[in-house]
Amino acid sequence: MDFSFSEEHQAVADLAKQILTDQVSPERLKEVEAGQDRVDRRSWAELAKANLLGVALPEDDGGSGLGFLAAAVVCYEIGRTVAPVPFLASVVSGALPVAEFGTAEQKQRLLPGAIGGDVVLSSALVEPGTSPAHPTVRAIADGDGWRLDGVKICVPAGMIADWFLVPARTDDAGVGVFLVPSGAPGASRLAEEATDRQIEARLELRGVHVPAADVLGDATGGAAVVDWIVQRTTSAICAMTAGVCESALRMTAEYTKTREQFERPIATFQAVGQRAADAYIDTEAVRLTAWQAAWRLDAGLPAAAEVAVAKFWAAEGGQRVVHAAQHLHGGIGVDRDYPLHRYFLWAKHLELTLGGATAHLLDLGEILADEPV
Repeated sequence: MDFSFSEEHQAVADLAKQILTDQVSPERLKEVEAGQDRVDRRSWAELAKANLLGVALPEDDGGSGLGFLAAAVVCYEIGRTVAPVPFLASVVSGALPVAEFGTAEQKQRLLPGAIGGDVVLSSALVEPGTSPAHPTVRAIADGDGWRLDGVKICVPAGMIADWFLVPARTDDAGVGVFLVPSGAPGASRLAEEATDRQIEARLELRGVHVPAADVLGDATGGAAVVDWIVQRTTSAICAMTAGVCESALRMTAEYTKTREQFERPIATFQAVGQRAADAYIDTEAVRLTAWQAAWRLDAGLPAAAEVAVAKFWAAEGGQRVVHAAQHLHGGIGVDRDYPLHRYFLWAKHLELTLGGATAHLLDLGEILADEPV
């Protein structure tokens, strides 16, 4: 059986790799981190120019029609270069759900700008003490629309997003997903610095009116929309983690080949080789489970178990990889000016985003328990 990418997906991978390798350097990352929003707008513009922001969207909506796997491929390259661009938020969690569930008017209003990089979308999925499937933000029927009240936290790209996809509990105990513009009366944002130094947002909604035309899908049957978004966002996070692990491992291999102790490269020491081999095995597990989940989602197959397995490996295995990388680098591994430190921070942030290893093992246990013997 052939497990390699198709020619189209390999071309996407090569193009994304070329752009991000050319654009993103340690010096460029320091420059971006010194800015206020910490977004590499130059790389974002190059991705848009190459139509990589629309590569996963349907051709009818102005995209390339290559499906979710193409988006995961781009996420892998973003992780490999730790490029601070809002692709995960705007494309995976924003544009793809609009393309899947939106009305013709919603698609026309939001997707051209998202594909061109001029409009940034984001899904506000996280709330304190609950899961995305059970939001505490309330949506109360209000005339010809809805009134939203509540708080979302850890909203990716939240300070630069133009539109938010906001899951909320409706007054009949259903769930709806609502399109909220960043400048909506009653909506406010507070910057939050994430573990990986990127800026997220706390989104506060106080009596925000959302017209009926800005409901994504069914206003009371949005639980399926939320699940669709969470599965693909989680899968994309796993692909991104695989890219982070690959670069951290390669960086470690190069360092241990050139760092000498007792007049020998430390890579020749048995303990070093064993630790690096374990990190390689973990990296392969993260990569293979990530592609399995992404492929099943792309093919329209049930993928809840595969996504849970991939997220477990991304969380657990990813942490082992970057810890091993730091350990084998010795003191330089914890130097904040050394490039490896960013990969450690990214792995930690991605580990906890939308649930760590334990949460996804519990999800997997529920899935297996519900299956008939």
